Amino acid sequence: MGRITVNNSMSQFSLKLSCTPSLWNPRESRLNGKSREAVEVNGKIEMVLLSVHSAFDSLAERKIPFDATKVKDLFQGSMTKQTTLLAMFDYHIEQMQARVGIDRCATTIPTYTYTRRFVVEFVEKKFKTRDIAFGQLTEQFIRDFQEFCLGEKGMAMDTVRHFLAILKKVCKIAYKEGHSERHFFSHYKLPKQKETTPKALTREDFEKLRDLEIPESRCSHVITRDLFLFACYVGTAYADVISITKENLFTDDEGNLWLKYRRKKNEHLGRVKLLPEAIALIEKYKDESRETLFPPQHYATLRSNMKALRVMANLSQDLVYHVGRHSFASLITLEEGVPIETISRMLGHNNIQTTQIYARVTPKKLFEDMDKFIEATQDFKLIL
Repeated sequence: MGRITVNNSMSQFSLKLSCTPSLWNPRESRLNGKSREAVEVNGKIEMVLLSVHSAFDSLAERKIPFDATKVKDLFQGSMTKQTTLLAMFDYHIEQMQARVGIDRCATTIPTYTYTRRFVVEFVEKKFKTRDIAFGQLTEQFIRDFQEFCLGEKGMAMDTVRHFLAILKKVCKIAYKEGHSERHFFSHYKLPKQKETTPKALTREDFEKLRDLEIPESRCSHVITRDLFLFACYVGTAYADVISITKENLFTDDEGNLWLKYRRKKNEHLGRVKLLPEAIALIEKYKDESRETLFPPQHYATLRSNMKALRVMANLSQDLVYHVGRHSFASLITLEEGVPIETISRMLGHNNIQTTQIYARVTPKKLFEDMDKFIEATQDFKLIL
């Protein structure tokens, strides 16, 4: 029998070894002599002792409280005591669902469920089983999963990158909470995110769409165009523009009208002083019988209408609703001299690096800034 003692906790286990009673030395906890039996049993005891110490050191590195039972469970490593990869996925998804409405948005959950679904498919194909314990994982697992998603499933690299990040996150949580002996994939670097071209409309395309005359018979297209223009003037995402109400409108001490709302994506606060064009759109669709500021439009209908609007206005680039948010950041604000820190607050970002993806320097802005620089430095003299 073996006994593990940690602080005031104690746990016993069977070594499943036996020996000749006369050879046992209780003081040394070893067999006496150099017989074959003594050498073999003592060697097995040393291996058990090393495994126990290894389990203890592994738990100590995590800097979380543990007792003797935790050491025994980790040392024994039986399948009944190990948490499996998919069980950890389910646990994390449940934790995410519990935080929806607090610091998570419901739309983030499908990404985790999709990742789990493809992990199941990969494990079934590679290991011929429905699940895998953390003790069976290897560092090659994540690379093989990446090739499976790219090659066999034909996914885009950006999609696969999201799946790999979630897999790493689940393994990190498993290690921190003591369900995995190792922190798997901690040194694995995610593929670089694909650099995308600026998504903001050009000034020419924006004016084409703004001035486009749409037949009255296409009232659905008119609503779509106006919802998109509101995004260009205010920077709202689709999920926000269809849900904002009169409660989100505020008037400051100077009589300016503001829109303040919590973003559906992350619950961060977005605050924008409304331009006259945005106020005109709100007035156009004002309806006391409707709770929201704008009439609701199904996203599939909006997407279809946006494609038609691109053709009708003869635009030079693809048109999706989120382009309006990019156009607000680049065309409406940054180009007019609004500091990027202010734009970040308007968009409801908590990281200015995210805002830099949205707010791109246009040629007009570049030329104006260079003119200001030249004007400011024209009195400088170079002294050698």
